[in-house]
Amino acid sequence: MSTDLKRRSFVKRATITAFGISILPRHVLGKGFIPPSDQILIGIIGSGKQGRGIQNWLCNYPQVRIISASDVEVNKLNLLEKRLIEKYSRIRPLWKVRNIQKYSDYQELIEQKNLDATVISTPDHWHAKPCIEAMENDLDVYCEKPISHTIREGRLMVETALHKQRIFQTGSIQRSNKLFRHACELIRNGYLGEIKRIVVYVGDPSRPCDLPAEPTPPGIDWNAWQGPAPTRPFNAILSPPVEKDIFPRWRWFEEYGGGILADWGAHMFDIVQWALGTDHTTPITFVPTGIPNALSGLRAYYKNGIEIEHSNQRILDDKHGIEFFGTEGNMTLARGTLITDPENIASAEIKESEKRLYKSEDHLLDWIKAVQNRKDPICPAEIGHRSASICHLFNIGYKLNSQLKWDPVKEKFKSNSVANKMRTKKYRKPFKI
Repeated sequence: MSTDLKRRSFVKRATITAFGISILPRHVLGKGFIPPSDQILIGIIGSGKQGRGIQNWLCNYPQVRIISASDVEVNKLNLLEKRLIEKYSRIRPLWKVRNIQKYSDYQELIEQKNLDATVISTPDHWHAKPCIEAMENDLDVYCEKPISHTIREGRLMVETALHKQRIFQTGSIQRSNKLFRHACELIRNGYLGEIKRIVVYVGDPSRPCDLPAEPTPPGIDWNAWQGPAPTRPFNAILSPPVEKDIFPRWRWFEEYGGGILADWGAHMFDIVQWALGTDHTTPITFVPTGIPNALSGLRAYYKNGIEIEHSNQRILDDKHGIEFFGTEGNMTLARGTLITDPENIASAEIKESEKRLYKSEDHLLDWIKAVQNRKDPICPAEIGHRSASICHLFNIGYKLNSQLKWDPVKEKFKSNSVANKMRTKKYRKPFKI
């Protein structure tokens, strides 16, 4: 074993013990035991509802140990630790986990010398900075979707992942779903003929935050929660107490997210990209409705002429979803539902001789295997960036309410300085990337 590997193994073992995880001899744990030196040590940044959900799922993998977490709200951080210890005690009793390392500042977490990877499950406006800094600290990253809050942020994340050779997985989990993969393979293999038009049903674009001021509760560093966003008073809608166990609604507001258009669009536009084979590009023309303050109806066009329209309505019993219209058939797609016209298309079996897509049946496990094998997972940074960019472009189109020409290679608008300024945002000091 090389000196470096010996050092890494020693640091991991020593740190696991220090964090309250007892190490037992290999013969006690039996066949299939993964020694601590071979395990992926993970820190979670953002311990809200989504972060706790990811933590709960990661506990299922013996090749992973969660050893630390960071959050600006102490109650959420403590709840994550409590649930982590409870689950480890049920499914990994021999690990004897007593505590994890907790930080109020994520920068302390990513500076842990023994850490291998981190999960970013913060609000969207807090994705890019910790992601980039984690990768600069040689950590692999799983980042919730949409990966960025602006187009510029996404490109910086891609460049950092490439430069530092980090394994990056975007949390667009529908790519690891059998139904969505089958639907995309049907389209890729021409079962609908030539795709002419697509409608994506994902909810409203973002809007300025107009919530009334409320007293800031104890236990939350509200200044740190806001981070790069403009200063405003606390409101529980943005960061609800742990007792409610609900998803926060910061995602509605442009200061922190991209509306439901981006929140669900990062799922559904992502599937459009996968189905069309356009993972490394975006539409090039955006045409608004012309109606002031419209929330729906903006259309975009790919270079090959395929039209994609955004709708804020729901389909299939109040679901977010997609409709594909082709020369030989149509498809309606949502979670748990695939309907085609003609009907027999949906049940068609894709042959091995036809085009097959990357097969992942577990999105987090796919990332873990990629970290181990040093190969790109199903949804790396570039793919996540392009899908998020479409959401950002639609939001810009709604705000400006004028036709936009976009160059997906240069990632610039043509002859529109106002739109080009909207590729980034103003960052409150000292939170600039």
